[in-house]
This record gives sequence, structure tokens and C-alpha cells, in this order.
Amino acid sequence: MQRNGPDRRAWETPRAAGLAGVVFALLLAATIVLLRLGIPEGADASDAEGFTDSTRRDAVRAALALIPFAGIFFLWFLGAVRAHVGDVEDRFLATVLLGSGLVFTATLFGAAASATAVLAVAHPAGSAPSLATWDFGRHFAYTLLMDYAMRMAAVFVSSMSVIGTRMGVLPRWLSAAGAVTALVLLFVSSNVPWAELVFPAWSLLLSVHIMLAGGRRRRVTPA
Repeated sequence: MQRNGPDRRAWETPRAAGLAGVVFALLLAATIVLLRLGIPEGADASDAEGFTDSTRRDAVRAALALIPFAGIFFLWFLGAVRAHVGDVEDRFLATVLLGSGLVFTATLFGAAASATAVLAVAHPAGSAPSLATWDFGRHFAYTLLMDYAMRMAAVFVSSMSVIGTRMGVLPRWLSAAGAVTALVLLFVSSNVPWAELVFPAWSLLLSVHIMLAGGRRRRVTPA
């Protein structure tokens, strides 16, 4: 007999939110790639001249257009994670998980605002922005995204991994992958370009696991 009503919706909601996590992972990965291509990190001041290239400006504009949607889908992903943990969650770790997720979202939006400022200082006619403005905006955007946002992401990943290990809601390999991801985000991502892509990769793995686990629970639930 087909299952209807609140119980059916209770199983379907985490799976739908898990799909939102997949979308978030893809959007964040695309955003990081576009920003790194559009505003390279560690470039000298002469790159202000190169930013007049329309291809680089278009890459940054595309990344900025994706960030609001990435933040929205991350909030759904956060809900999927908490729904997957369920009633067995540790209140302390759950608070850290929720808080770090919200701060990550806010910092992501702050990085987008600063990158928008870098884009805005380019004259409409195509002249390069002043070097002082360019350096400040570029460094500010990268500091927010690669240092602060990624470290908040590390707290989010590590707290989820600890919850997964202690409560048995994640397979061991996924908890281990989360521990490695957290270490990379904490100590490597700010110094090694592209290392921050481990966060959307881990988010993608976790989202797929949540969807598959939701499907298995639904199949074993009696009608």
C-alpha cells in the first residue's frame, strides 16, 4: 500500500533537501573556479590592467550571480544535515554545527560584496581601477572567502564528522573524509590555491549519502 500523509512527507523532505545540497556543492565549486579565474590570488598590482579584459570581468560577474543561490541552497543543505542527524544529535555539537553554517553563509555574502566592489571600480569605458583600490578590494575579497569563510566551513565539517562518528549517523569513511576536509580547510586552503574545492566535494558526498539513506529508510518502513 502506498504511504501517504505526514509520515511520507517526513521521509521525502530530507531527500529533497539533500538534493539542495548537491546543487549547493555545484554552485559553490563553480563560484570558486570563476572567482579564481577572474581575480587571481597573489597577482601583483599590474593585474589591475588585466582586469579590464571582458572575459575576466564576465567570470567575476557570473560568480557573483551564483553566490546568492549558493547561500540559499546551503541553508536547505544545513536543514538536510540536521534532519539526517535527527533526535540523537548532541546539543553542543548541533549548536556549533548550526552556528558555523550560518556564519559561513554570512561570510560568503560578505566576500561577494567585496568582490562586487572590485568589479565596480573598473571604469565603464574599460580603464583599469586605481592600484590602491584594486589591491584593497582583491585582498579583502580573498581574505573573507579563503580565510574566514573556509575556516567556518572547517568548523561545520568537523562538527558534522564528530556527530557522525559519535552518533553513528555517518559511515566511517565519510566521517574520515570530513576530518581530512576540515584539516585542509583550516591549514591548507589559505596558502594553496584551489584547495578550498574540498568543501563542495565533501558537501556533494554528504548530500548523496543523505539522499541514499533516505531512500533506504523509506524502503524498509512498513506500509
